Amino acid sequence: MTRLSVNINKIATLRNSRGGNVPDVAEAAINCQKFGAQGITVHPRPDERHVTRKDVYKIKTVVTTEYNIEGYPGKEFLKMVQEVRPDQVTLVPDTHHQLTSDHGWNTWENLDFLKDIIALLQDNGIRTSIFVDPNPEAIEGAAETKTDRIELYTEPYARLYSIDRGSAIQPFIEAAKVAEMLDIGVNAGHDLNLDNLNYLYKNIPNLKEVSIGHALISDALYLGLETTIHKYLECLK
Repeated sequence: MTRLSVNINKIATLRNSRGGNVPDVAEAAINCQKFGAQGITVHPRPDERHVTRKDVYKIKTVVTTEYNIEGYPGKEFLKMVQEVRPDQVTLVPDTHHQLTSDHGWNTWENLDFLKDIIALLQDNGIRTSIFVDPNPEAIEGAAETKTDRIELYTEPYARLYSIDRGSAIQPFIEAAKVAEMLDIGVNAGHDLNLDNLNYLYKNIPNLKEVSIGHALISDALYLGLETTIHKYLECLK
């Protein structure tokens, strides 16, 4: 089974645009799970422009499925995740002011750094995932870090999907095969939506989890959150 983890950053962005606590991010996490989501993802950034540190701790108390925290492993981030102890930490190579994740790690150039971080997280009982491009060399480097999983950066797939879905998916099929051969779990995320998700799912049989935020929350504005989550879950059948 491929799990659907809902990234609720955009709900926090809406709240922050007005101040106060509407919409309530923790309540959104509760409802996403009630409607069938098998996980909650957050990506707290240093400027707290969407999910805040306070949110990260509060959401931990309401997650009954699986809690995934994404972020660059700086000192404050690592302190926070060791205190929160989520089920999974996904390491991304984002700069502090980056609008959104747009590339994976160069795992070989950052090998020693990532090895130390992953050992620290695993010592705290936290499953690790490294955000990577669909590049066999990067995945081989990920294996050297002893990470539990990788998360394939799927924006290139989403961008080419409407033009040539066969060509768009091929690098991801090959990447997933390399990961399976190296005994690394495969997650995926970025720009997945109701149009392209099922094709990805059908072509990557060892896909453990997808993390979806922007498209899912946008669809919920038109369809409602419960209906939207059900539609995404249908794509994973």
